Amino acid sequence: MVLLRTSLAALLALSIVGCTTPNTFTIATTQKLVQYERNKSDLEAKLLTLASGEQMTYLEGGNLAGEPLLLIHGFGGNKDNFTRIADKLGDYHLIVPDLLGFGDSSKPSEADYRADAQAKRLHELLQAKGMASDIHVGGNSMGGAISVAYAAMYPDSVKSLWLLDSGGFWSAETQREFKALDLDNSPLLIDSTEAYFTMYKTVMYKPPYVPKTIQAVFAQESIANRALNTKILKQIIEDNVEERAKIIAQYNIPTLIVWGEEDKVIKPETAEIMSELMPQAQVIMMSEVGHVPMVEAVKETAEDYKEFRATLKDE
Repeated sequence: MVLLRTSLAALLALSIVGCTTPNTFTIATTQKLVQYERNKSDLEAKLLTLASGEQMTYLEGGNLAGEPLLLIHGFGGNKDNFTRIADKLGDYHLIVPDLLGFGDSSKPSEADYRADAQAKRLHELLQAKGMASDIHVGGNSMGGAISVAYAAMYPDSVKSLWLLDSGGFWSAETQREFKALDLDNSPLLIDSTEAYFTMYKTVMYKPPYVPKTIQAVFAQESIANRALNTKILKQIIEDNVEERAKIIAQYNIPTLIVWGEEDKVIKPETAEIMSELMPQAQVIMMSEVGHVPMVEAVKETAEDYKEFRATLKDE
């Protein structure tokens, strides 16, 4: 309760201050707010050193005796993209990593950041946790493509897939954010605080209120990592997972496809291509939602997922 009062007071203070140049106070307060959200969802930050020597950070929580659910963030995001919805998914044993290249995980400049490489790293994490044999996997955007790659590589181990505005299905006409010819001007590549403000409003139709003071703190990581993010984005747009999706259909892996009808990053029509490739999939189109359903519509997105999981028990 003390942390709650402190966090709310800090949020109010940051809203009033309105400073968009990060300083010691705004950085420290932002960190406290992030930690508050993790505590609210009963998530604990942990660290794994991979066989390569690189480090992967992750959050773990929920029902530690429940079925494991791996949640994979999108490009430019991090593990805290799932922090709020984690509060609604407490029945599951949650594993929420920072992918290599993002968040607090290692950021080697010359690594392979394509879906298969990231999936192998996640498999190493799950093996270390003793969870690799029966796993539910969910991912947003780039994380969706990695989820597909993971299931295609380890189909006998994946019990279900949850794909939120997934990347990797590039036969659909893409939005300009992912067009190779316009890549350097992509709003997903941040070079200033103002660019971050614009991106925040682009990826979400009705973004939750976050003071610009806090957004400015978040922006600094994106600005600092722009060169690496550019390399990663170039790898992503050349990595089509559609053939791998056919393996998911072959193994009849239960799949829930979720898409925000107002997605301005990847066209909602992509869901149709995905359902053609994976006929067993259920598709949910969410009105007045953009590219990040688990942030924009926390309650509805969680309820839809839990209903999907309930159908698995009935089979």
